[in-house]
Amino acid sequence: MSETINFAETSVPSLYGTNCFSNSVMRERLPKNIYKEILAVQAGEKELSLEVAEVVAASMRDWALEKGATHYTHWFHPLTGLTAEKHDSFIAPTTDGKVLMEFSGKELIKGEPDASSFPSGGLRATFEARGYTAWDVTSPAFLKQDPTGTTLCIPTAFFSYYGHALDKKVPLLRSMDALNKQALRVLRALGNGTSKRIATTVGPEQEYFLVDKKYFDERPDLILTGRTVFGSMPAKGQELEDHYFGAIKERVALFMRELNTELWKVGVAAKTQHNEVAPNQFEIAPIFTTTNVAVDANQLVMETIKKVARRHGMEALLHEKPFAGVNGSGKHNNWSMSTDDGINLLDPGENPESNARFLLFTAAVVEAVDRYALLLRSSAATAGNDHRLGANEAPPAIISVFFGGPLTEIFDSIADGKPVSKSSGMERIKLGVTSLPTLPKDVSDRNRTSPFAFTGNKFEFRMVGSSQSIATPNTYLNTAVAQVLSEFADKLEKAADKNAAIEAIVKESYAKHRRVVFNGNGYSEEWVKEAERRGLPNVRATVDVLPVLVQPEIISLFETHKVFTKEELESRYHIYLERYSKQINIEAGVMISMARRSIFPAVSAYAGSLARDASSLAAIGAVSAPQEKRAKKIAELLNEVTEETDKLEKVLTEAQETEDAFIQAKAYREKVVSQMAVLRSKVDSLEKLVDKKAWPFPSYEELLFKL
Repeated sequence: MSETINFAETSVPSLYGTNCFSNSVMRERLPKNIYKEILAVQAGEKELSLEVAEVVAASMRDWALEKGATHYTHWFHPLTGLTAEKHDSFIAPTTDGKVLMEFSGKELIKGEPDASSFPSGGLRATFEARGYTAWDVTSPAFLKQDPTGTTLCIPTAFFSYYGHALDKKVPLLRSMDALNKQALRVLRALGNGTSKRIATTVGPEQEYFLVDKKYFDERPDLILTGRTVFGSMPAKGQELEDHYFGAIKERVALFMRELNTELWKVGVAAKTQHNEVAPNQFEIAPIFTTTNVAVDANQLVMETIKKVARRHGMEALLHEKPFAGVNGSGKHNNWSMSTDDGINLLDPGENPESNARFLLFTAAVVEAVDRYALLLRSSAATAGNDHRLGANEAPPAIISVFFGGPLTEIFDSIADGKPVSKSSGMERIKLGVTSLPTLPKDVSDRNRTSPFAFTGNKFEFRMVGSSQSIATPNTYLNTAVAQVLSEFADKLEKAADKNAAIEAIVKESYAKHRRVVFNGNGYSEEWVKEAERRGLPNVRATVDVLPVLVQPEIISLFETHKVFTKEELESRYHIYLERYSKQINIEAGVMISMARRSIFPAVSAYAGSLARDASSLAAIGAVSAPQEKRAKKIAELLNEVTEETDKLEKVLTEAQETEDAFIQAKAYREKVVSQMAVLRSKVDSLEKLVDKKAWPFPSYEELLFKL
């Protein structure tokens, strides 16, 4: 376990960022002219020179060595969805048999990991091994500390010898530049000449489960897939709604305290923590920051949750649906746009009906969500999320926007050419109790059933899965909005009367795309029918939505804004299909192994013991019918389990032998997944009949209620 922080002696402000080479650290340690150069590079005004990098590298090395670091690594986001790192020591041998601790500017800005073993979707052949990592100057370096030592981690981008993006960060940074360019055009047309840069900002809420490690270690499915492929619900689940926001258990609170400490030290602004809806489910949320920094931070959050959980004798589950019968986990992606001089472009202010900037940018987001709904849906498409979306716990697979009554009324009035009612400033909620304060009322309510909800001054993309990198959803969202803003800018720049043009743009855009706005219950069957009537897509399965990535319109979108090339999109299409198939292949294989090697022998032995008990009771003239009946029922179910396991193996083999990637993924979805559901129902029914001590795996009761 890492060193314990005594908060009575160490204040959080003095702890925060101690392991982060932030701008404040650079300001203190770098010469003023070098720090000024770095700020210009971060603002996109200059390119980083090797001379500046040399000075920064020396300062970064000294800082890291003072903290006990012996190695450094270029930390990047390959297309596995995880992070990767190759460690190099600072040592440089001298001629007299000793070493110096060195770190050059060239080593800071450029690394060369082997690219052949990372997913490339055909962009790289196995024998073409060269790949490069390049320092992301806008994301601060940090230290990883554990009992094995201290390592300097430098956030980087990862690309091929020919410049193809092999990671999730390069397209994300490109999309941020694209949105910045088009949003600035709109602001300039509105008369804003002071803002120099617009950045998208994100605050991702991370949900996760904790289970006792001793139970985790006895579940091969959890170890290999992150979810339980078998498991019957106990008598109690989440129906009493007593876990949500409940008092945090001491063991979990201790874990959360250390988790916060570890995150604060590396400059991740962990802010909120609470019990989630399902038993043993929790959430952590940080403060908003620039999108690429938020992506890096969220990867650190996921990694740190797992690391700290193990220190406390627990395992963290980040899978979207680790347990059937209770809520799964998502990652609410709170997204907005802000200028470098502090303007939130999605802030309605006290009078949103007369806030032209807000109306224009919000209309652009609504149009982007409607036009590129399938693209956004694909950004949250994974094998794990297929279990979660559409259930009564997460947004449906139908993309829609929640506005709430007041905003919908404003936009509807504009679209219909009707007078817009003026608001009387911020409303307040009066509770009628003198001891309770009168509270300011937000411009809209919240709708937890909406996949894309406006929540005050941002949009909450609730569809994203808990195990995902948020880089891809934000890359797609940024690019879609950039395209709409570019079209708005074209009209505004040509308009003689800007006010009339703004009104016309908002009216035309919202009238055409308000079909995507829905303020009701997204869980209801009525909404499914209504969405179909409106022409909104409802794609439940990952394999059915991934082809959108290679549609000509989408390729053109990304090529226009220089976010992806056609080759990069095609590569991701194949990578995501392959990953989907591989994940289901592993889960089906685990099912077969657990059924045959553990459940069959254990249940056979138990049924045999019941039969022997019945025989013994009958021999002495006692009633043996209950034992006989139960043994027979178990034997019949076990026979069905054996038959369904054989069927699963057959369809699994057929899927494995399919060569075409899309057809193979369809086979996994339509045949393997459906047969897995049949087998699971049989096994879960069997579990309810078998003595708890005889069942070979920890139960849901132990996994969900014992911490």
